[in-house]
Amino acid sequence: MARYLITSALPYINGIKHLGNLAGSMLPADIHARFRRLQGHEVLFICATDEHGTPAELAAAEAGQDVRTYCDAQYEVQKAACEGFRLSFDHFGRSSNPPNHQLTQHFAEVLEKNGLIEERVTKQIYSIDDKRFLPDRYVEGACPNCGFERARGDQCDNCGTLLDPTELKNPRSKISGSSNLEARDTAHLFLKQPLMQDRVRAWVDQSTEWPSLARSIAYKWLDEGLIDRSITRDLSWGIKVMKDGKIRPGFENKVFYVWFDAPIQYMGASVEWSQANGGADWERWWRIDKGAHDVTYVEFMGKDNVAFHTVSFPVTIMGSGEPWKLVDRLKAFNWVTWYGGKFSTSEKRGIFMDQALELLPSDYWRWYLMANAPESADAAFTLEQFQQTINADLANVFGNFVNRITRFAASKFDSKVPDGGAWGEHEEKLANEFAERLAALTQFHDQMEFRKAAAELRAIWVAGNEYLQVSAPWTAFKTDPEKAAVGVRTGLNACALFAILAQPFIPDAAKVVLDAIGVPEKTRMWPTPEDRGVWDALPRGLQFTPPDVLFKKIEDEDVAAWAERFGGGA
Repeated sequence: MARYLITSALPYINGIKHLGNLAGSMLPADIHARFRRLQGHEVLFICATDEHGTPAELAAAEAGQDVRTYCDAQYEVQKAACEGFRLSFDHFGRSSNPPNHQLTQHFAEVLEKNGLIEERVTKQIYSIDDKRFLPDRYVEGACPNCGFERARGDQCDNCGTLLDPTELKNPRSKISGSSNLEARDTAHLFLKQPLMQDRVRAWVDQSTEWPSLARSIAYKWLDEGLIDRSITRDLSWGIKVMKDGKIRPGFENKVFYVWFDAPIQYMGASVEWSQANGGADWERWWRIDKGAHDVTYVEFMGKDNVAFHTVSFPVTIMGSGEPWKLVDRLKAFNWVTWYGGKFSTSEKRGIFMDQALELLPSDYWRWYLMANAPESADAAFTLEQFQQTINADLANVFGNFVNRITRFAASKFDSKVPDGGAWGEHEEKLANEFAERLAALTQFHDQMEFRKAAAELRAIWVAGNEYLQVSAPWTAFKTDPEKAAVGVRTGLNACALFAILAQPFIPDAAKVVLDAIGVPEKTRMWPTPEDRGVWDALPRGLQFTPPDVLFKKIEDEDVAAWAERFGGGA
């Protein structure tokens, strides 16, 4: 079968991620990885914590810890949250680990040899009171574009404009709040992106499988013209800047910019995966000359990360002159908002991953976030819509179907798949609808259209419920046991099929159903519409146990309590 390399944008180390972060990269990447595995393909699904840069230093200082200690602790917190959401990474690494340091320094070395990195003396903000140069994110001020008062030195979170600290109005130090700042000369390394502009544009032109959101962001940067970008910063925490095996003279207190090293960590985490798995060959996934020519590389990320992955990182990869694998399909997402506003830890607005798992199992959140995925526009999370979606889709449609048919079969057919009877008009109609909808569901998964995939899966569940209404085995049992047996057997097979198809979205509930019905692990693979046998695959006489209620309904009192805790409402 085919091979798929799948990466999710790296969650930043400073604090647990909110539901919007989850929905914009890690969760859809997981659903796609699960789908491809169910199809029988070979998958390497990689992610890691992004641990370098100014925010890590600031967060560690606020916590009263050195940066390494802070990152060690936060890595375990984030790893636990990912595991709680059943994110099926083949490896969840750390950008602070040695492989990323080695690869980043390697890329910097070959890029400089190829004339794409140049050392320059530039003006940078120096804080007289703090007695240090301030990296981009250590400087705050008013955005020159929109006037937002808390713009960072690298980007305005209000309008999204990329900035240089010297462009801010009324700048101040993030460390001390001092405005006693001045511009001083300092040396940094610059990546000469304009030299690669034509090659990057030609590559983007060929990337026809990207969604319009990703392509439009890439073209925006290219149309505006690439600029030389500084790839080093005045920080102590990060990847050291080396030259000829030693720290580069004049760069003793500098490290590589986090946006230079973070994408390289996809490869670094793959090396970590290799080291953790007996030296598995990671290069066959990443280097064309080592077998990666037949790999389909898929990236998942929020829209704010697209420019770096469609321009800056490709400049690094192509500029090296080495045969590294470039992304084939890039799935970009808009933002999930909290009632139309931003998630905020400080203002207690929104639910974060660890808090979500305290309230309900991960399947509830996974389903809602992907059924309302922010694919074509930003999507507002509201507790009221969450309640409505979960109760309607998971409790009433999927859960109710499984509960009705398994409990009836247990009471009337001794908890066994009944024999007897033959398919009739209703069963044939159901099989035809399943085949048609399965083809559509498979296509939506292949195209990574998650909203449409969730809607199609729900439609399959609805079709099963409608079948039970017309076949009514509980009524037929009184006068025509053979007909009732057909209805129950068809319903139990539908339970198995529904759960198999639900595995990418709601893996825990799907496993409960498949285990209860007794479906062997090896037969839980993704079916094809042409395989009519999947509609009647359960052996006659197979013993099963009705599962407990799969999904409890969310009550109005729950919504009210959560709204008070997390800031719901307008």
